[in-house]
Amino acid sequence: MKERRAIQNLANLTGNRQRNERHAGNHGFEWQKLRNIMKILLAAVNAKYIHSNLAVYSLKAYAQKKLGKNDSQEIEIAEYTINQTFDAILQDIYRKQPDLLGISCYLWNIEYVGHLLTELPKILPDMKIWLGGPEVSYDAKALLERFPKVEGVMCGEGEETFAELLRVYDEKKETFCAGEKRDEIFSGILGIAYRNKDGAVIQNAFRPVIDLSAVPFVYQHIEDFENRIIYYESSRGCPFSCSYCLSSIDKCLRFRETELVKKELQFFLDNKVPQVKFVDRTFNCRHDHAMEIWTYIHEHDNGITNFHFEVSADLLNEKEITLISRMRPGLIQLEIGVQSANEVTIREINRTMKIEILSTIVDKIKKGNNVHQHLDLIAGLPYEGYESFGKSFDRVYAMQPEQLQLGFLKVLKGSVMHEKAQEYGIVYQDRAPYEVLSTKWLTYGEIIRLKQIEEMVEVYYNSGQFCHTMAALEREFTSAFCMYESLAAYYDEINAFAVSHSRIGRYEILYDFLTETCKERAEEYVGRLTSDLYLRDNVKNRPAFLGENGVTSDEAAAFYKKEEKERTYLKSYEGYDRRQMRKMTHLERIDGKMILFDYKNRDPLTGNAAVYEVG
Repeated sequence: MKERRAIQNLANLTGNRQRNERHAGNHGFEWQKLRNIMKILLAAVNAKYIHSNLAVYSLKAYAQKKLGKNDSQEIEIAEYTINQTFDAILQDIYRKQPDLLGISCYLWNIEYVGHLLTELPKILPDMKIWLGGPEVSYDAKALLERFPKVEGVMCGEGEETFAELLRVYDEKKETFCAGEKRDEIFSGILGIAYRNKDGAVIQNAFRPVIDLSAVPFVYQHIEDFENRIIYYESSRGCPFSCSYCLSSIDKCLRFRETELVKKELQFFLDNKVPQVKFVDRTFNCRHDHAMEIWTYIHEHDNGITNFHFEVSADLLNEKEITLISRMRPGLIQLEIGVQSANEVTIREINRTMKIEILSTIVDKIKKGNNVHQHLDLIAGLPYEGYESFGKSFDRVYAMQPEQLQLGFLKVLKGSVMHEKAQEYGIVYQDRAPYEVLSTKWLTYGEIIRLKQIEEMVEVYYNSGQFCHTMAALEREFTSAFCMYESLAAYYDEINAFAVSHSRIGRYEILYDFLTETCKERAEEYVGRLTSDLYLRDNVKNRPAFLGENGVTSDEAAAFYKKEEKERTYLKSYEGYDRRQMRKMTHLERIDGKMILFDYKNRDPLTGNAAVYEVG
């Protein structure tokens, strides 16, 4: 009975709302007016579901803290992804019926957002649209001219600006509704670009930066972020002036109070969050700050949570390296931007890095065997041609990081690189992410070749699935770059770039490449390929070229029977019988030796199984 009554009430409510929407021209705003509430929607269009958008949460939290409880305004957050269908997002925003929509804009979503800005005003003509984020902060005038239905842009740091906008929309609502003194109101708000009554775009001065400690912690409801990466900032701004980066524009480097940071990190630790990714542009630019935070997470390690930091490796001192070496394997990850090993290039892009110092420090960290290191290179920088980039690649590859990322220059609006694009002969795409097509030193054909090499590095190095084979294969070539270049050329020759491949398929292509490249020694690689195949998983289907497993069923049965009694190799398998152990491990004969792969015990950095030679 109660359930029936509830359904009827909901139907009546929906019917009333629909009638109100029809009465209001099917816009739905009459419903909000009846409640006398301004509904604000902060929308983020992320690259992947596992990502979260720290910016929109910070805007909401700061505004609510600054303005206090306000019964006349309701702020909601909606996170979407670029992988969702356009119509699904359009429909969801319509159903929410916001009076004001704020969208966070980045390189990866601006094209998608552009489509929304075209279609949303057609279905929600009375809705005010405001944009913010790095992709629109330095090109606000052009964007407002392109999208005449957008109310304005919040430029630069947005927390204080957003709070002020909400305040004036609330306090001056009657003025806004009547269209009176609108220009006067907006002209007094720092950090915005808007249209005046005559339609001309006005760009107000940027707003002074805020105290970072004044931004509230946004993760109190951590359950809302399950299965997603947590992004956290302990500093804003950057002390460096890299010409390709927008972070160099904000020279006001600020830090969140360390005691506040510790308290918030403890919250993540207590809740056993899998990963916290610091978004600080250069985390270790102030040594005392970095040391205090690293010391805290080391001393309060919960054995689960991983922390990711972007650092300048050449700034790390011995005290910091010693502390890092004591950490649990997998406690931290370090992302290190190298960009180039060409000294002329480094100097031209306003970096101060010394490649020799960086290499020494990366090696010191690597010796600890406890930290995942991710190193970056950028193709398309000034004075870096194809041959020079190959040398930079070899220099960084020799450091043997866990991952080596090959990126391509993005010519960002507002950056020094954008200003000097003509001087450098940089030709780049007009659409986001404004990626380089050619330079004075690099042709488009060479860019294509480097993109193919990038894919080979991702598949055969960064995946960690071919480590034994690739380490040996490198000796067949004059350099690592030459090896990946040759492999890319082979893929191109057999038209393999145009096809999606399974993991087994990648092994088969690599074996075919080996038989063509080093025919007389190809069979010597079969053992390495076998080892690589089973390092990650106990695969059921194996490539034909591996042949049958040399371990007979009787040999395997005898081994697990003995292991059940003695636990010679599988010491952590107490409570498991021989059948369970057989399922959780794999026996393989490789180069005449019996090898045991233990999938219960894995390397915390690579995810590879523990490996034992069975005597």
